[in-house]
Amino acid sequence: MSTDTAHENRLAQATSPYLLQHKHNPVDWWQWGPEALAEARRSNRPILLSVGYAACHWCHVMAHESFEDEKTARLMNELFVNIKVDREERPDIDQIYMNALHILGEQGGWPLTMFLTPAGEPVWGGTYFPNTSRYGRPAFTDILHEVSRLFREEPEKIEQNRAALLARLAEKARPAGKVTVGASELDAAAAQIGNMFDPVNGGLRGAPKFPQPAMLEMLWRAGMRTGDARFFDTVQHSLERMSAGGIYDHLGGGFSRYSVDDRWLVPHFEKMLYDNAQLLELLALAFQRSGNPVFRARALETVGWLEREMTTQEGGFCASLDADSEGEEGKFYVWSKQEIEEVLDAKNAAYFAAFYDVSAEGNFEGHNILNRLSDLPRSIEDEHRLAMLRPMLHKKRETRVRPGLDDKILADWNGLMMAALVNAGVILDRPGWLTLAARAFAFVAQQMVQNQRLGHSWRAGKLRFPGLASDFAAMIRAALALYEATGERAYLERALAWQGAFDVHYADPDTGGYYLSADDADDLLLRPHSTQDDATPNPNAVAAGNLVRLAVLSGDDRWRAQADRLIEGILSTAERNLFGHVALLNALDLRLCGAEIVVTGPDADRLAQAALKLPFLDRIVLRAGSAAELPAAHPAQDKINASAGNAAFVCVGERCSLPVTEAGAIAGAVAAMRYG
Repeated sequence: MSTDTAHENRLAQATSPYLLQHKHNPVDWWQWGPEALAEARRSNRPILLSVGYAACHWCHVMAHESFEDEKTARLMNELFVNIKVDREERPDIDQIYMNALHILGEQGGWPLTMFLTPAGEPVWGGTYFPNTSRYGRPAFTDILHEVSRLFREEPEKIEQNRAALLARLAEKARPAGKVTVGASELDAAAAQIGNMFDPVNGGLRGAPKFPQPAMLEMLWRAGMRTGDARFFDTVQHSLERMSAGGIYDHLGGGFSRYSVDDRWLVPHFEKMLYDNAQLLELLALAFQRSGNPVFRARALETVGWLEREMTTQEGGFCASLDADSEGEEGKFYVWSKQEIEEVLDAKNAAYFAAFYDVSAEGNFEGHNILNRLSDLPRSIEDEHRLAMLRPMLHKKRETRVRPGLDDKILADWNGLMMAALVNAGVILDRPGWLTLAARAFAFVAQQMVQNQRLGHSWRAGKLRFPGLASDFAAMIRAALALYEATGERAYLERALAWQGAFDVHYADPDTGGYYLSADDADDLLLRPHSTQDDATPNPNAVAAGNLVRLAVLSGDDRWRAQADRLIEGILSTAERNLFGHVALLNALDLRLCGAEIVVTGPDADRLAQAALKLPFLDRIVLRAGSAAELPAAHPAQDKINASAGNAAFVCVGERCSLPVTEAGAIAGAVAAMRYG
């Protein structure tokens, strides 16, 4: 930005450091005062009031995008009298117009952008407006034109025309011929998916039944976004039925791939690492909200299975367990009533059989698949007694011929499990899970990387290289989860290095998305470029979420712009099949609703721990105890400089709150920004 005093505006005379930041804008800014109001009356122009503060990230973003832009500034200068206010210097002005914004039915926060009559009466406003139409939000220049038109053409109907103004802006935000997916479209898609779920058995209606974790996550996000408990209830009901069904291994922990029936009773007995990773995260979220002990128990048991049966000596996680043993599917897992009676005495065997659906005739081809789908009343004493009996049967089962173990280590599936261990471990207060994740991460980073590039598969000392887009997306996600949880900068640096290699070797410059294979993979006729989810989230979707987090954690907004291009590029071709792109819609939810929480000060870790307890789906936590911990150009430097002690700075959906100084108030600040 030029520092030539010939290009200074009136803010050069200000004392506020925030206002002085804008003294070189091409906008003809006024400070609040009688002169500015007199100019509005003299010229009969409405007032554009912009209120912010020095440590407000989205104030700076809007300034860079719009107030530093010559074309936008010319429009502002022509149509409005533009007044810039530092809310810390003039909290009285801020309070008046923030209250007005709330009365108008809009969500508050900073930057505060209000349109006033020449007499200073509030007409309409909002917070951050993008410089281009995006995700159902009108561009700032479209807003300037429409508000000005209303003042010029229908000044006597300002109040009555607010609804008409909003309708016209909605049209501008969703131009003809352009695919637009914003919060309202996300809500509608989630409601449509929710109606597809089985109200009795949970999961999607019919058989076979797959867990569909990306869809469950989408419903959960809709519940968080709208406050509608029905979304949460649908997810929790599905998890309850899965946790009770035969798809879950009630002795050894872990979920099978899918159920062949519509009750979750008869599984395809194969156990996959990626299914259990995704379900582990959902179980933790469901326990956090409901307190249902079944969810916590299934999470702990699943991680127990992971440690016991799926972790290699080197610390990586194995890919899968076969369905078959001794040439028969499920033989390792099923029981006859007689076998149970041989392990437990008659009284305990009968007791156990009643709770786990065991009978002489069996519930599956003459055998019994242990399940708890019956609605028998169960007391705490029952649970304690059953918890003593299960290990006895598990010990006996361990003497059987085991299913085959696929012990290759896949970077993408490992990344999913690492992030799940971190995210669930934080919620459930299991620091050992973070240690487990960090150990696996170290293995992949040391043994599965060549020249900053990931391989895909490792086994017996041999690495299959180069890796896939899914490997980079999942491992970057794992690195960012570990960075948020621990504050150890090496994880962020690793994520940035991998993102750089990812962009060089996998990016499609025409779409902003990623090919599945590398540009130097030499054994393919063509490069796969699917954007649809399968049993795991599509790597483009995972990458989009990573880019949103990288923007906050690195302080570089170009990552957010890259995320926007990726999301909008895929949605423009996927509009007819949104349900095949649920994971991308989940990334869009993070982009629109994510809470960015920067904690500063000597006791930043205590604030960070409180922030980390918020649901991980839509919160991003950056610790910045001191300026030395961040690059000099990081936007959070403004927050550190503005804070004399400990503080958390919260931004949600491109709006920022005032600083929060108490750990217990962080969740409330986020909720107020979302729903206030």
